[in-house]
Amino acid sequence: MTDARTLFDTLPVMGKGPTWEELKPGLAGRTLRRTITEADLVNFISATGMLEAIFIDAAYPGRAIDGRLVPAALTQCLIEGMLFQTVIQGVGLALLEIHTFAHAPVRVGDSIWATLDIRDIRPTSKGNRAVVTSEVTVYNQEGVKVLSYQVKRLAAGRADPAPFSAASAPS
Repeated sequence: MTDARTLFDTLPVMGKGPTWEELKPGLAGRTLRRTITEADLVNFISATGMLEAIFIDAAYPGRAIDGRLVPAALTQCLIEGMLFQTVIQGVGLALLEIHTFAHAPVRVGDSIWATLDIRDIRPTSKGNRAVVTSEVTVYNQEGVKVLSYQVKRLAAGRADPAPFSAASAPS
């Protein structure tokens, strides 16, 4: 019988994101789609205190946009969750900066998905880390751009890195 600790220490981790050395500017991908439910909305606004009338009252008078609207922050958080499960898991060290733009309303029942485009990678001077800048663009099921954001994260490198030099920098 194999010792579970040996398995834990020796088997590759499934679902771990790429280290910064495995990324390069221009690398792009997309998430899966996810439908936003009424439960998502209720849980999010209850947990965050975003009890704005347009989110809690489906018949709110003076509503400028039809439908059961969800906060842009919820849309962004759901996409971040999908990214955490794929490209950030195990290598994300810190969120450094984020700039978010809402382009179109998102409603309960919409299915959202996103593209991720690596824009820049700047290795740090110590600790085998890099600042990775990405552009995330979120779309609904009809292909309408609903949200976009640029994000800078501190990302981990390989466990046993080769010394960094300009020649080994991502191109």
